Amino acid sequence: MVSTRTKAKIYRGFICLVGFFLLLSSLHPTYAQDDLSADEMFIKARKLAFEDKNYTAAIALTKKALIKSPDYTDIEIFLGRLYTFSDKIDSARVMFKEAVRKNPTYEDTYLAYGNLENWNDQSVKALEIVDTGLSYHPKSESLLILKAKILKSLNRYPEANSVLTQTLKLYPKSTEARSLSQSVAYLSSNNTISLGYSQTNFDKQFDDPWRFGNISYGRQTKLGSIITRYNYANRFKTNGSQVEVDLYPKISQLFYAYVSGGYSNTVGVFPKYRSGFSLYSNLPASFEAEVGLRTLSFDKTTVIYTASVGKYYKNYWFNLRTYLTPSNNSVSQSFSLNVRYYTGGQDDYLSFGIGTGISPDNRSNNVQFDARNPYKLKSNNASFGYYKSIKRTTLISLSFSYENQEYLPQTRGNQFAIGLGLSKRF
Repeated sequence: MVSTRTKAKIYRGFICLVGFFLLLSSLHPTYAQDDLSADEMFIKARKLAFEDKNYTAAIALTKKALIKSPDYTDIEIFLGRLYTFSDKIDSARVMFKEAVRKNPTYEDTYLAYGNLENWNDQSVKALEIVDTGLSYHPKSESLLILKAKILKSLNRYPEANSVLTQTLKLYPKSTEARSLSQSVAYLSSNNTISLGYSQTNFDKQFDDPWRFGNISYGRQTKLGSIITRYNYANRFKTNGSQVEVDLYPKISQLFYAYVSGGYSNTVGVFPKYRSGFSLYSNLPASFEAEVGLRTLSFDKTTVIYTASVGKYYKNYWFNLRTYLTPSNNSVSQSFSLNVRYYTGGQDDYLSFGIGTGISPDNRSNNVQFDARNPYKLKSNNASFGYYKSIKRTTLISLSFSYENQEYLPQTRGNQFAIGLGLSKRF
C-alpha cells in the first residue's frame, strides 16, 4: 500500500513533468523560428512589416536574420528601412553606413540612405549620398529621380530639370520622371521670352478673320514664376491691346498656385478686366488636381469656375477639365479632354484635344464670353498641336483647331484657327 508521503512525491513529480513539457511547448516557436534560414526570416519579417504593420516584431526578426548572415546586404538595408519607418533615425544611419562599408557599390543602399536623409530635411547630405551611388550606377532610374527630387527641394530647379531631361532620354516611359518634370519645368528657367501669333477664319459668322498676337517675358524668383504679357488683336475690324501678369507662387512641395490679372482699354476686342486663380496639387501615383475660378468683365462680369484632374502614364499625359458658368436660371457646363504624347523631354510632345464650350483661358477667342450673346458658349471643338525644343533653350510650336459653334439660335458656323509660337530660355 502506497503511503500518503509517497503519493505526494509522485504528484509533485507529475506536476513538474507537466510544467517542463509546457515550458518546452512555449519555447518551441522560438526554436522553430531560430531554425529558419536567413532568407526565410527575411520573408517573414517583410510580411510582419508590410502586411501586419508590426515593425517591432519585424525589427526583432530581421536582427536574428542578420546574425545568421551578417554580410547579407539586402537584410541590412531592410533593417535600416524599418528603423526609418519607426522614426529611429540614428539607428537607420548606422545600418546604412555599415551596408556602404561592406558593399560600397550596392545601388539600393544609396537609394534607401538618400531617401532617409531627404525625408529628414538633410537635403545636402542626401545629395552627396545619391551622387556617390550614381558614380557607380550613372544610369540608375531610381537614383536619378531621387536626385531630381532633392535638387527641387533645394530650389535648384535648372539642375533638377537637367537631371530629369537626362532621365527621360534614358527612360522615355518613366511615369514618375515625366510627372516630376512637369512641376519642375516652369521653375527651371530664370528668364523666358515668348512670341505667339494665331489667326481664326470663319465660314459664316464673320467676314474678316480674327488675328491675335502676344509677346511675354517670364522671370523665375524666390516666390515662383512671374510672367508679364502684352496681347494685340484685330477683331470686328477693330484693333485692341491688353496687358497681363501671371504669377505661379510655390506653396509647398505638394501645392502651388496660379494667380493672374489683365486689363484692356479696348472693350469688345478684349474683356476690360480678366482674372484667374487656381490651386494645384501634386498627388500620389502621378496624379495632379486643380480647382479655381476665372472672371471676364465686359459690360458685366462673368464668373467661371474650373476643376481638372490630370494623370501621367508612361509617354502620355491625360487631363480632363470642366468649366462651370452660373447664370440666373442655370449653370452652363463645358468639358474638355486633352492628351499629350511625349516624343522626348518635357517640351517635346504632340497634343490632341476635344471639348465642348469655350475656354476662358483661350486668349484668342475668350472674348466670346461676352454675356450679351449666350449662344456663343455652345460649341464643339477639336485641336492638334506640335511642340519641339531645340537644345533645350528654344521652343517652337504649331497648332490647329476646329470649332463648330451655335452663334445664333439654330444657326451654326465653323471656325478654323492656326497658331505659331516661339520661346527662348536663358
